[in-house]
Amino acid sequence: MTATTAMDLNADLGEGFGRWQLTDDERLLSVVSSANVACGFHAGDAVTMRRVCDLAVERGVTIGAQVSYRDLAGFGRRAMDVPPDELAAEVAYQIGALEVFARAAGARVAYVKPHGALHNRVVHDEEQAGALVDGVLLADATLPVLGLAGSRLLERAREAGLPAIPEAFADRAYTEEGTLVPRGRAGAVITDPDAVVERSVRLARLGQITSRAGSSVDVQARSLCLHGDTPGAVELARRVRRGLEQSGVRVEAFA
Repeated sequence: MTATTAMDLNADLGEGFGRWQLTDDERLLSVVSSANVACGFHAGDAVTMRRVCDLAVERGVTIGAQVSYRDLAGFGRRAMDVPPDELAAEVAYQIGALEVFARAAGARVAYVKPHGALHNRVVHDEEQAGALVDGVLLADATLPVLGLAGSRLLERAREAGLPAIPEAFADRAYTEEGTLVPRGRAGAVITDPDAVVERSVRLARLGQITSRAGSSVDVQARSLCLHGDTPGAVELARRVRRGLEQSGVRVEAFA
């Protein structure tokens, strides 16, 4: 890769419900180029979805549907076994709900990204990955799918003719196989801001990240996820963007 590489910065936004708010949507929307908006199944109510879509359009940020298992109490992070036809319908339902508010704001849902337990499941699970893709096809057969680089989800999306966008995580530990270390394990989340910035630049410039064991793992990604639910998330996001731009990487949406 060269210093003129373009990288998208995405963050999970709209992760609130009623009076409870988790992410600093307004400030993060001044940093990221793509917004993964919660669609009501793990977080995000109608008012929140509308507000985030309006803010995203004002800031020129691309809107994506962040779809999840139906798990509001567990924030979408509990493993579930959902029948494929049911999962496909629920994915399409979530995309459709967000599309209403995206259109009202003068935009469209531009891509789909899974959240939490669903995100982890479709890395390897053929059936669940296929069901998620079927849900996207049901909603809009042109929508790009954003997922972990090397995942079964992206393979199924390509097979179905959908644009498949590989994603990476600079603040998450990687295994030797290029998958994420589960959140429940020690060291799964990188908390040192300098390390996160360095990993982000290395990902964008070289297509590599250091695994938990210390070896280099090839990770070719077009989008970099910045978590909005961690302490100091906004300042860290700003540092990552500044580090990328100072290294010659253009920050721009993929969709």
